Parts: sequence; structure tokens; C-alpha cells
Amino acid sequence: MNAPAPGIVVRDAGERDVPRIAAIYAHHVRTGLATFEVEPPGAAEMARRHASVLGWALPFFVAEDAGGILGYAYAAPYRTRAGYRYTVEDSIYVDPGAVGRGVGRGLLERLIDACTGIGCRQMIAVIGDTGNRPSIALHEACGFARVGTLPSTGFKFGRWVDSVLMQRALGAGDRSPPGGGGARF
Repeated sequence: MNAPAPGIVVRDAGERDVPRIAAIYAHHVRTGLATFEVEPPGAAEMARRHASVLGWALPFFVAEDAGGILGYAYAAPYRTRAGYRYTVEDSIYVDPGAVGRGVGRGLLERLIDACTGIGCRQMIAVIGDTGNRPSIALHEACGFARVGTLPSTGFKFGRWVDSVLMQRALGAGDRSPPGGGGARF
């Protein structure tokens, strides 16, 4: 995978990053369709979510430059039943002032590498809105294929919104049984 854009570092997210993560997410909740939440969660709830991801031993990253945090990404269980234990769902949110600087790609590539490294075999993207071309294009550029659309699964800003499903194999994908391990989540 490629390195993030020059001057941008992708690192593990820590508790000190939660207020900025919450602010970035709040913008997307209030203005976009990438998430179907309608009220931005506060920093305490975002801290709980961060801790939950880490509790599953899954990655949670931030991208930053000298000016601060530009975006974040994490993997969470796609579903919690044992049969899904090798499949994760990605989430990526970028500050609107950092769009177009390679932040999303740097985050997603690092997330793919990390999830592959811990034995995950599939990554799913559930993208809000068929019109969300930037997210769809980012996932395509990182090897995801569009596998379906769930029409009218969300209602936000006075209209019905679709969910786009994209998927990418990690490591050996489904070419062989997973090695070792029991349920991660």
C-alpha cells in the first residue's frame, strides 16, 4: 500500500484524540449522509466507542499533520456472531478542510494492512448514499468491489437514502480456511 500524503502521519488513536474525533464526526452527522445518525454523539459516547473498538483488539487510527487531526478510521465487527469473526466493517471520516489531500486513502490503506495483519479475511464498507461518489471511489481505489445496494434503508434530511455495500478480501480472503483462532468479537 502507499504511504499517506507528505506531511500526514497515520497513527493509533488515543484518548486525547477523542474530542477532535467527536468534532469531525459531528460535522458529518449534521451535514452529510455518510452516517445515518441524526444527533451528534458527545465526546463521552465517542470515547466509549473508541474503547469498544480497542476492546475487540481492532485498529483505530487518526491522520494528522502539523496542524492537528485531519481524520480518523477504525474497523469494527461486521456482525458479532461467531461465524462473522474474520469480517470487519470500516469507518472513515475526514475533516472537510482536509478532503482531497489523501487523508482518507492513507487511513483506509493503513486500516486494510492492520486488519490483514491480525488475521481478518474480509472488509465490508457500508456507505451511506449512492450519491457518495468520493467514498465509493476511495474504496474502489483500495480494491473494494461494489456488491450491492440496499434501497431506502435510511431516512435523513427529509428523504430516503440508500446504503451501498462494498467488499474487499484481506490476505488470502476466501481462498483458504482461516488459521488458528477463535472469535475475536
